[in-house]
Amino acid sequence: MKRRAIIVSVIIVAAVLGVFVVSRHFVTRTGIPASGTAKEVYYCPMHPNYTSDRPGDCPICGMSLVKRETGPPAGEKPTKTGERKILYYRNPMNPEVTSPVPMKDQMGMDYVPVYEQEAANSAMVYISPAKQQLIGVKKGKVQKRNLAGQILTVGRVAYDPALFVAQEEYLQAVRFNGTSQGGDSNYRDEQSGQLVNAVIRKLILLGMSEEEISALRKEGKPQQNLYLPGKNDRDIWVYANIYEYEAGLVKTGGSIEVEATAYPGQSFKGTIVSVAPVLDATTRSLKVRALVENPENKLKPEMFVNVKINYGLGEKLAVPEDAVMHAGTRDIVFVAGANGHFESRVVKLGHKAEGYYEVLEGLAENEEVVTSGNFLIDSESKLNAGFNKSAEPNK
Repeated sequence: MKRRAIIVSVIIVAAVLGVFVVSRHFVTRTGIPASGTAKEVYYCPMHPNYTSDRPGDCPICGMSLVKRETGPPAGEKPTKTGERKILYYRNPMNPEVTSPVPMKDQMGMDYVPVYEQEAANSAMVYISPAKQQLIGVKKGKVQKRNLAGQILTVGRVAYDPALFVAQEEYLQAVRFNGTSQGGDSNYRDEQSGQLVNAVIRKLILLGMSEEEISALRKEGKPQQNLYLPGKNDRDIWVYANIYEYEAGLVKTGGSIEVEATAYPGQSFKGTIVSVAPVLDATTRSLKVRALVENPENKLKPEMFVNVKINYGLGEKLAVPEDAVMHAGTRDIVFVAGANGHFESRVVKLGHKAEGYYEVLEGLAENEEVVTSGNFLIDSESKLNAGFNKSAEPNK
């Protein structure tokens, strides 16, 4: 009887130990406790081999621990066992080094698994919500905006006796041409007409527009304020220089503001009358001539002035300046997709104004782009591109 009791006790202990071993084996193989509840795991982004079952800081570098995502990325169908298919493993510090089996690097860090869906979507990069918060990702929308801007440059009050004399020559040629018409000599008429045309070309090269030349002919006298302004002159000419890349922004009729160091805090407003047709080969700039108000005759010829030229681009599709990454000859933005996915997109941009770029190609209205943290997303994208170059693991 006593022997039978001992045998029963041994059987009960063995059964309990068997249940315990099976339960531990199940947790080890699946990472899920026998009760069926998923266990939360937190890891260090810089030291992935360090994990914890609760939030906190990494004891090695002090960074906040990040919750490990258990679900597959958006768009990927889980397998029957609920696990994604692993193609190979990559070195976390050197993505070009891969392995067909799990292993550790020289620093003891675990190789990172590369899943089938990640390799297929090489143009996309997945950033978990926790990691987005960690690196400070911010987003903005691509929208149509009324873009306007301002060019800051330098100029001088005109003292241009050469243009003044050329205007006198033109008026004299016009008078001579008028008196010679209807005479007996066709040769004289032809010569007088050629003289007028020659002086017109000279005026154009000196910066006058055809509209100005027509107005000069009607006025019948040269612009005195180009040379020595009179006491009754209430306007004066100002020359300003703009760079070659700004030529498309400046048009006749645009507004201009002038400030002189002799009169701090005071601005003089004016209107652009002409833009020189020929670029200065030395400075790669164009000369802009504007008629500026000078009611008290404060601005004197040859004074240096600071110039503000206002321009408007109209309603344009625009992207925030901070969203654009200049990569050599390409401009790149990261477009935010669904469920933490980001796509790198090459765009074609126009002019910049008020902190926005005009979008010519590559983006659509209401798309969401990354405006902060895009450099870190770019680094993550390059890591993915690095290990996606070699689908075959190193032997």
